[in-house]
Amino acid sequence: MTRRAEFEMGLFLVLQFMFMLSLCSSEELLPEISSPDTSPQPFLPFIAPSPMVPFINTTIPKLSGLCSLNFTASEGLIQTTSHNCWTVFAPLLANVMCCPQLDATLTITLGKASKETGLLALNRTQSKHCVSDLEKILVGKGASSKLRSICSLYSSNLTASSCPVINVDEFESAVDTSKLLLACEKVDPVKECCEQACQNAILDAATNITLKASEPLTDNSVRINDCKNVVQRWLATKLEPSQAKETLRGLANCKINRVCPLVFPDMRDISGNCSNELSNQMGCCGAMESYVSHLQKQALITNLQALDCATSLGTKLQKLNITKNVFSVCHISLKDFSLQESGCLLPSLPSDAIFDQDTGISFTCDLNDNIPAPWPSSSSSSASTCKKPVTIPALPAAASSQPGLYNEGVTRLVIFVLSLVLVILLS
Repeated sequence: MTRRAEFEMGLFLVLQFMFMLSLCSSEELLPEISSPDTSPQPFLPFIAPSPMVPFINTTIPKLSGLCSLNFTASEGLIQTTSHNCWTVFAPLLANVMCCPQLDATLTITLGKASKETGLLALNRTQSKHCVSDLEKILVGKGASSKLRSICSLYSSNLTASSCPVINVDEFESAVDTSKLLLACEKVDPVKECCEQACQNAILDAATNITLKASEPLTDNSVRINDCKNVVQRWLATKLEPSQAKETLRGLANCKINRVCPLVFPDMRDISGNCSNELSNQMGCCGAMESYVSHLQKQALITNLQALDCATSLGTKLQKLNITKNVFSVCHISLKDFSLQESGCLLPSLPSDAIFDQDTGISFTCDLNDNIPAPWPSSSSSSASTCKKPVTIPALPAAASSQPGLYNEGVTRLVIFVLSLVLVILLS
């Protein structure tokens, strides 16, 4: 290995080590929140610079040879998945980008294979080999090696599970396929979440094919959910891959934006400092800032998820008899609920990470508005994505969107460490 190659490899390892170190320093959320003056500041992930690009090159893994799926035909989908699930970013983007794209890739690949096999599911043995092979391919392209745990990826994801129909001909005889296609071939990712035209058509189709089961289940909703997967695979056989991806990611985002993905730790510090009609405003806001800094370490979320999180947190605070709008008093905004330094909310519509030869892997942050977190009223509901009290742009305007996350202080720190690496390697 040449000195240049040694340096680039060292650079890559240092950057990855620094990023992982920052994540490790964000300790598990504990029942107690430390006081504001001792609470660590949220760390800002550093986007891979161009020297890391050579180490994102594809490696050819050794596959089982026992999987019938044609992964080569899904090269574009797999490449996008590897970017969305790239190494250390995968846990941070899991809920919004990585896992929905991985699910779409599996659904479309299996759907396309059914054109030759006539089957919309694999048996357990084949599924095991195919999931393992896909994971190896993705890791070879730079994706995280922990996708199975991050995305709950199991071999059963490609089987029929409890759905009684996997034969294409039997499926098409039991389902109103023209109605299904009409509802799902062109899905508006904004209107669909409220009108649920495609979702209802999928539910109807899934319900119809569950009637083919010879044995009843205690919980029929489990079988219907399993059959929904089969319905989506059939849809993938009728749509172009890009169109199928848009539909599947749009449907996934309806589910993603419906709930807050954050875990809320104990609120005793806030309760103690923000009660008594906010008599201690400084102490209350200090406790709020400390609490929010813990939330910021969990994940990157969308603007609509942030709205749900604000509603959830506000409702919990109200149950602690905190009646004053502490969000307004303490200047808490929606972007405070997402992993950030200067602020990063992901767009609420489907988006993908971006690979660039010069900048590496990045993603777009929605920075259109510094929207204050709304204090929930009695009519607020975190379960509805159609009746939001705040208007949020679904897509960032070109002038205000920001690719990736950038922080000058972090850049200076990285440059300093890399200069030490250069001295060591070239000495």
